[in-house]
Amino acid sequence: MESFDAIIVGAGAAGMFCAALAGQAGQRVLLLDNGKKPGRKILMSGGGRCNFTNLYVEPAAYLSQNPHFCKSALARYTQWDFIDLVGKHGIAWHEKTLGQLFCDDSAQQIVDLLVAECEKGNVTQRLRTEILSVERDDNGYTLQLNGGTVQAAKLVIASGGLSMPGLGASPFGYQIAEQFGLKVLPTRAGLVPFTLHKPLLKQVQTLSGVSVPSVITAENGTVFRENLLFTHRGLSGPAVLQISSYWLPGEFVTINLVPECDLAEFLNQQRDAHPNQSLKNTLGMQLPKRLVECLQQLGQIPDVTLKQLNSRDQEKLVEALTAWRVQPNGTEGYRTAEVTLGGVDTHELSSRTMEARNVPGLYFIGEVMDVTGWLGGYNFQWAWSSAWACAQALAEQEA
Repeated sequence: MESFDAIIVGAGAAGMFCAALAGQAGQRVLLLDNGKKPGRKILMSGGGRCNFTNLYVEPAAYLSQNPHFCKSALARYTQWDFIDLVGKHGIAWHEKTLGQLFCDDSAQQIVDLLVAECEKGNVTQRLRTEILSVERDDNGYTLQLNGGTVQAAKLVIASGGLSMPGLGASPFGYQIAEQFGLKVLPTRAGLVPFTLHKPLLKQVQTLSGVSVPSVITAENGTVFRENLLFTHRGLSGPAVLQISSYWLPGEFVTINLVPECDLAEFLNQQRDAHPNQSLKNTLGMQLPKRLVECLQQLGQIPDVTLKQLNSRDQEKLVEALTAWRVQPNGTEGYRTAEVTLGGVDTHELSSRTMEARNVPGLYFIGEVMDVTGWLGGYNFQWAWSSAWACAQALAEQEA
C-alpha cells in the first residue's frame, strides 16, 4: 500500500493549485482524477481563454447560506497574488469588461502553470483513476482505487460540482461529505441560460443571435447591468447567466431593454423633431431592427407614426420595453451551467483551513462547497483562495 501525507481528489483549478502548494511546502501529495488530462474545465472556460480572476473580487460577489465563510480565504490569498503568479509564468493577459481578466493566448497557459507548479512540488499525479471506496481510521484515510490501494493522513476533496457532466463532473464530493456525516445543501445549476415557455419561445426564436445591453432584476431585488442574448432555446448572455443564480422556478425576471436612454424623453424629443416618423423606425435608433420587428409582431409596438402615438399607448410601450416581465420555463440545467449552487454546508467547515470541524483530516475546496461566485473570474478566485488556505493548513499541521 502506497502512503502519502495528503491525497487530493480532483485535478481541476482548486485541486491542482492545492497539490502544488502543499507539495512545495514539503508534503508528499497524490493528486487523483477520473479524466484523461488535468484542468478540463479550465481549458474551455472564458471561451478558451480562461477568465482566471477579477480585479474587483469581494465577498459580496459570492452566494452562500453562510455569507461570511469566504471572507478569510479571499483576504489571505487575493486576486493580486494570483495575478503575480501569472506574471511570474510570463503569461500575458488583458482586462475585458468589469474587471474580468483573460489570457491573451489560451486557457492552456493556466493549465501549464498549474502543471509546472505541481512538478515543482513533486506531486504524484494519477489520471483515469476511479475511487472505489474511502475508509477512515486512526491513521487517516485509505482509498481503494481501480489500480491498487493508497493511504494518507489527510484527504482533500476538490472534485467540483455537477455542472458540465461532459467534462467529468460527478456527485463524488457530496457523497464523501454525506459518508462522513456532513450536511450537503440542495444543489442547482448556476450561471446558466434560461429556457422559455412555448408561445414566447416561438416568437423570440427569430431573434437568435441578437444581443442588447440590458438591466435585469430578480424577484429578490438583485440587479445586473450587462448584455442579454436571445438564443433558439431562450435567453442567455452575461446578464441572464448572472441573474440565473438568484432565480427560483416559477419566479419572474424584469428586463429593461433600453437601459442607456430615458425612453419617454427620447420619444418626446423625436416627436417634436420628426412627428411623421414611424414609431418602428424611431425605436430602431435604440434597438436592433430584428428586435423591433419581433416586438411589433408580438403587439408590443403599435404600427403608428410618432404624432399618432397617444400618451396612454406611449406609457404602455415604455413599460413594455423598460420593465419586460418574463417567467422562464426553466434553465438549460447542468449541461451548460458554469457552476453548481449549493453543496457541502460551509457551517461544517473551518473558514481558515477548509477542514471539516468534526472529521479531522478531511478538507473541501473549490466548487464542491456552498460558495458560488458571480460570472467573471470570481469562481476561479475562490478555487485559488480556498486551495491556498487548505495548503497552508496541510503544511502547518505537518510542521
